[in-house]
Amino acid sequence: MFGTFMSTLDSSIVNIALPTIRRELNAGDSVEWIVLCYLLTTTSTLLIMGKLSDWIGRRQMYITGFFVFVLGSLLCGLAWSLWSLVGFRVVQGLGAAMIYSIGPAIISDAFSSKERGQAMGLMGSVVAAGSSAGPVIGGLLLGKFGWSSIFFVNVPIGLLAIWRAWTILPESPKVTGQRFDLVGAGLFLVGVTTLLTAIEFGPEPRYGWDNPLVIGLLSVGSILLVSFLFWEMRVKEPMLRLSLFRIRPFTMAILAAFCGFLASGGNLFVIPFFLQQLLKLNPERAGLVLLAGPLTLSVVAPLGGYLSSRVSTRWLSSFGLLITATGYFAFSFLDTSWDWKDVVWRSSLVSLGFGLFQSPNSSSALNAAPLDQRGIASSMIAFMRNLGFVVGIALAAAVWYSTRNRFALANGVTPEATDAQLLGMHYAYLVMASLVLTGAIISFSRGKYQELGARS
Repeated sequence: MFGTFMSTLDSSIVNIALPTIRRELNAGDSVEWIVLCYLLTTTSTLLIMGKLSDWIGRRQMYITGFFVFVLGSLLCGLAWSLWSLVGFRVVQGLGAAMIYSIGPAIISDAFSSKERGQAMGLMGSVVAAGSSAGPVIGGLLLGKFGWSSIFFVNVPIGLLAIWRAWTILPESPKVTGQRFDLVGAGLFLVGVTTLLTAIEFGPEPRYGWDNPLVIGLLSVGSILLVSFLFWEMRVKEPMLRLSLFRIRPFTMAILAAFCGFLASGGNLFVIPFFLQQLLKLNPERAGLVLLAGPLTLSVVAPLGGYLSSRVSTRWLSSFGLLITATGYFAFSFLDTSWDWKDVVWRSSLVSLGFGLFQSPNSSSALNAAPLDQRGIASSMIAFMRNLGFVVGIALAAAVWYSTRNRFALANGVTPEATDAQLLGMHYAYLVMASLVLTGAIISFSRGKYQELGARS
């Protein structure tokens, strides 16, 4: 819970400080790399860290992750320029990947299959707490102590967490007698980093999807990831055993999660613009309105975990996604006549459904995975979350921008016109609702599972 809180807090606390960092470090538009490098580092190394945890033990990996994260946070606070801060954020991202990738696996080791859902539910509350507390804590620290304090605050929390992890965490099972797949890890790392960089640059006006750089990055990233899959099928001791995906409940669970997080990423991208540009709310009030989602999730996630040991996962998770899809469909009617209450109840509905889905779904995926592959299975869940957010943002931006631009061209108005913006956002939310509905169908098709305690 310490590790999950720190990693989610750090993801949300930095964004509020970007305007200040941009001004004080003369960063210009390159300030986006402070967020981008952290996201790229964590996403591209999650599976590698999960595999290493199976290899050397989850306790050692987890504690090492805390050390690296605390060191990176300290160095970030001491950064003297934009690019020194970017470099230290990479260090911090490596630590976060170690922590975040194997947190669910540690829970899986500690709790029986009947208790895992409730434990995952409590972790869901911690994720929501970290996400919602980030902007609030960040704003207070920024006003009193400056931008460096948002990184220094991780140091005492991290040291306390290291001490508790050192004294509490038991030794975990290790996979012995195997070599680490360096070629596979390298292909995956470079492929994912290249592909995600292209996905980040594609929606930006200064690049665009037809930019030669973006096309080149997309091509190279796709080739490397296809090469990774071919290599994993041929190598004797792969980083990622593709046989894991023959386990239907596991595969359906992570695909359903991916659909859900695609929509979450799109919503996180679109809704702040709707609140601030079209409803004309100031940043502080918009931030308070956006708290409705995380607060609802923090209440509902433990309930989802509690119900997961009493209700079939396929029914509970699928029903949760149907509620979420209804919430996104309700958002597709957005209009400038709305007030904050119209946004709050829809955000709460989205989070209500996702709270019922997420914990049972993650528990189901881990229960279905063999014990000696639980670290990589855990990191796959985290990877799908990060990948869904990144691709979801790009997808929502592509739908929103292309729709508003077509409307503007056909009606002789600017793309920034209110009617053009509303139509683009309308279609973006219809796509989100469709994605979650697809996830519900996938979730329901998972079938029943039997917990696997040994290698298969």
